[in-house]
Amino acid sequence: MENTHPLPGEIPALKQTLGNKNVHAKPWARWLLPSFADFLFVAMFVWLFATGAGGWYGLLSDGDTGWHIRTGEWILQHGAVPQTDLFSFSKSGQPWFAWEWLSEILFAGLHQAAGLKGVLLYSAVVICGFGVVLFRHMIWKGAVPAAVLVVTLLTVGASSIHYLARPHVHTLLFLAISLWVIDRDRHRPDRAIWLLVPFTVFWVNIHGGFLALIACLGLLVAGTLAEQVIAPAIEGRRGDWHPVRRYALLGALCGLMSLVNPYGWKLHQHVFAYLRSDWIKNNIEEFQSPRFRDETILQFEILLLLGVMTALWLIRRREVTPALWILFWAHSALGSVRHVPLYMIVAAPWVAMGLTELWRRFMEGAPKKSVRAIFSDMSRDCLPGCRRMSIWVGVLVAGFALSGEPLVRWPKDFPKEKFPLEMIARHQETLISGRLFTSDEWADYLIYRLYPRQKTFVDGRSDFFGKEIGDDYLRILKGHWKWESVMAKYRFDTALVPVEWPVATLLKANPAWKLVEDGGKTLLFVRKHPYTNGSQASRKRPI
Repeated sequence: MENTHPLPGEIPALKQTLGNKNVHAKPWARWLLPSFADFLFVAMFVWLFATGAGGWYGLLSDGDTGWHIRTGEWILQHGAVPQTDLFSFSKSGQPWFAWEWLSEILFAGLHQAAGLKGVLLYSAVVICGFGVVLFRHMIWKGAVPAAVLVVTLLTVGASSIHYLARPHVHTLLFLAISLWVIDRDRHRPDRAIWLLVPFTVFWVNIHGGFLALIACLGLLVAGTLAEQVIAPAIEGRRGDWHPVRRYALLGALCGLMSLVNPYGWKLHQHVFAYLRSDWIKNNIEEFQSPRFRDETILQFEILLLLGVMTALWLIRRREVTPALWILFWAHSALGSVRHVPLYMIVAAPWVAMGLTELWRRFMEGAPKKSVRAIFSDMSRDCLPGCRRMSIWVGVLVAGFALSGEPLVRWPKDFPKEKFPLEMIARHQETLISGRLFTSDEWADYLIYRLYPRQKTFVDGRSDFFGKEIGDDYLRILKGHWKWESVMAKYRFDTALVPVEWPVATLLKANPAWKLVEDGGKTLLFVRKHPYTNGSQASRKRPI
């Protein structure tokens, strides 16, 4: 017999709720009438990018975008995925994993077609898309629009710490989609869940965040097993082991499909080593614990507290799987700020349902003409517009894609507040001709601007350079007592450094180095004489 039980959020008398027979008589009208979900997308788009404080330049505040674009161009040019380093002199030709190669091809293609505008517009659409998918998932579950809107805004706000034109934006969207697919299957199993298997192949070649899906599937198996043990034991019935076998098979297939990448199992070995590295955790900011000092982390803190309370509520309801998801990702987010958006995506639907339960209890027994009843009616009237989208999002994106000066000021370069664009332009021959010491972020930009002529010491690929070179980089910039010997070790003859770095003061005072330009915030030095074998710098010891 066919299962006719409605999915969460389905309303049989939808026509009566909509109160507009013409919309249903003419289905095309649904695509022409703007919806609440459309307004949410537009609001995010305008608030975060078109008119926000950071604007489009905010997406370029991390220089990694530069080497991702150049990697994609190399792949398109050579018709292959690189196996060795392309950009550095410190590890030139050594094995390197371009594990986000599909994103890099996409970024390179967009850059060739429309410059930075194409990369930024695409990244903005993906980011806004994740917010809308999450919003509609919560509506689908049956959460009231007021709760959904609050939770969505908290999630979008807290996740903004990672709104950058980099491959990881795909993981925000992909995880939101995957969890909706899993949630739907848990309520009414069907064949759609198996789409996650080929989806994993796509995801593993887009970004390393595919591990978030593998982790959620592992917790899904454990949670489903616990649910089939606990509930039947309490209710005095036999457990249904089919869901456990189903999700175990799904997890195994997705894990197997994650091997379909240019590097096979070596990619997993590399990523796990990267995530476990103590040096990375101690020195790379995005791998460190959140600092509860700004607005975005305050929004995370609010949803963290609500999430823990929701997990306890779910355990009381014997819904172990979502409770495990929430607690696991809460722990991960407290250990590394890069996991904050993942926690928000995982926790949001369940927090919205917990708030909905409180809403319903508050609205019970409200008189028809009371304020509570009015709010309840307004929430119910909003539901149809929350469940659909129209063509207007596409129209908005197309309009921005076709627009230019003076309507939209698209960045033609990276933000000059973060990168010394003018100094690099004036002295690019000097920078190219020598062995340059500079910040890893500025090196990312130099790859974008001057590759293949420019080679770097270190850049944003912290997983590639590792502890030895990373420690040498820190010794120089911090002015460690061995800084001169480290400079001699790599035979640096040019230095482009921020004025606030300790090594800037040491270079100014060192007679072996000449200050070429003081840009106020940036200093450019060149070495007066070449290094000799057995130079004093290489033998220097502290006094």
